Amino acid sequence: MASSVTDGDGPQKEESASGVSSGSSSKAGLQRNNEDEGAVEMIRRYLAEKLGFYEDKKKEVSEGKAKVLTEASVDGVIKYIQDGNCKNVITMAGAGISTSAGIPDFRSPGSGLYHNLEKYKLPDPQAIFEIGFFQRNPQPFFTLAKELYPGSFKPTTSHYFIRLLNEKGLLRRHYTQNIDTLERVAGLPAEKIVEAHGTFHTSHCLECKQEYEIEWMKEQIFSDSVPTCEKCNGVVKPDIVFFGENLPTRFFSCNEKDFSKCDLLIILGSSLAVQPFASLIDRVPKECPRLLINREKAGQRDRLMTLLGMGSGMDFDSDDNFRDVAWLGDCDEGCQMLSDKLGWGDELSTLVKEEHARIDKEKKEEASKRKIKYPSEKKRAESKNH
Repeated sequence: MASSVTDGDGPQKEESASGVSSGSSSKAGLQRNNEDEGAVEMIRRYLAEKLGFYEDKKKEVSEGKAKVLTEASVDGVIKYIQDGNCKNVITMAGAGISTSAGIPDFRSPGSGLYHNLEKYKLPDPQAIFEIGFFQRNPQPFFTLAKELYPGSFKPTTSHYFIRLLNEKGLLRRHYTQNIDTLERVAGLPAEKIVEAHGTFHTSHCLECKQEYEIEWMKEQIFSDSVPTCEKCNGVVKPDIVFFGENLPTRFFSCNEKDFSKCDLLIILGSSLAVQPFASLIDRVPKECPRLLINREKAGQRDRLMTLLGMGSGMDFDSDDNFRDVAWLGDCDEGCQMLSDKLGWGDELSTLVKEEHARIDKEKKEEASKRKIKYPSEKKRAESKNH
């Protein structure tokens, strides 16, 4: 190792390599090495501070920030909650909390939504969610919307876990990438939800901006027609965010005031690959614990950024980690596990069972009404049975 320190000094290099260098040469080499390392550290810190990424881990420890969790583990998070240390929990959710409801995610090979769009003969799978393509040809989107329409699926254990967090007085806000409105169906109050990528809950005319409610849009979609405005005959689009559109104003206004107050962040079923949603994990305070429940680790800090001391992303595996925890598996299992450890397990299981029974009853009643109102649906149902 010593031979690599002083490449510009041939004689000393040879002496060091042979192990017979004098004491003064060894001291000079060690001093030069320390000076080089000090210079690199100064440059690294200077650049990191200028970019606003520098994190002084020693300072954090000295300020007691590392002591928020007794340990960076699920049990550490459980104890943190049970000790009453958090009242402003923020949950962030992706497609992973809805897959057990039967809703396909977008990217899974073989089963993801993009993989199953070939029948629509699109220029590419993403086109069905591009505003330019929609304006030219809205029919494929509404054909797909009928298959995936909210109300066709029941909320999952994960959705009801989020509702429980709210009923326990712990939830500040729930941020979701999903457009399925299952949080609303699960009984989470609208003011607690930020639908980052929009929602089917309301719709607007692309021309005159007239607003339409979910029941109106549902009637149009299930009658197999492209919804058109009653005022100007323009195409009416659900308020989901297409590629090429801005995120809802509520997304920006809420995260400005929510994340600085967050005392526990729980990320559920998200790959944390889509911006700006993914960047929200870095908006919580530096001491705030972050728990990821997902099939694989996501949102991890880049190795180069870690070496440079630049803090963005999750830090599960480093020796300096004091707040990031990953539980790998299905979201429903993870949420049930958390509930069991918190003493809410039976309450969550009962809630899911009772709510699903209620939804099934309402669906049967609605189906009976639709058969009367839309005979074509009744004929299709009868043909399937034969």
